[in-house]
Amino acid sequence: MNLGKVCGTVVCTRKDDRLKGMKLLIVEELTINQKPTGHHVVAADAVGAGAAELILLVNGSSARLTEKTLNCPVDAAIVGIVDQVVMDDQRGKTSK
Repeated sequence: MNLGKVCGTVVCTRKDDRLKGMKLLIVEELTINQKPTGHHVVAADAVGAGAAELILLVNGSSARLTEKTLNCPVDAAIVGIVDQVVMDDQRGKTSK
C-alpha cells in the first residue's frame, strides 16, 4: 500500500461495462512523510474519496480485490481515506 493525495477526476463516456458506475480519480503518490513523488496514477475509488483527500492506494492484483473492483480491469484502487499518519519518532519513541 502507498499513500496518495486525490488531485483530479477522470471522466469516460465510453468504457468497459465492468467500470460503469465506478469513480476514477487521479492520485499523486506520496512518500511516507507525505511529500509528493511526482508520480500520478488513475485509481478506481472503492471507498468514496474526495478532492484533496489523503488516501491509501493499492496497485496490481490487490486493486482487484475490493467489493467494488472485484474482477474489474483496474490496476490501482483507493482502499482507505487516511485520518492521520503518526511515525514512532513523533510519539517520543526511539528505535533500536
